[in-house]
Amino acid sequence: MTEEEMRKRLEVLRIEHRDLDAAIAALAGAGVPDQLQIARLKKRKLKLKDQIMMIEDYLIPDIIA
Repeated sequence: MTEEEMRKRLEVLRIEHRDLDAAIAALAGAGVPDQLQIARLKKRKLKLKDQIMMIEDYLIPDIIA
């Protein structure tokens, strides 16, 4: 995977992460929230965050000064 492909993938993951955040908020604001569905969305959101962090770490390596 090239650096450009990784940057595009990173943007897609960030958008999906934001969308999940909005979906979780909408479900939580419902009259009777579906706790199981909210838990599944949160789990998916955490997986996306891990993928985002992995790509960011690869693209922006730590430089020890």
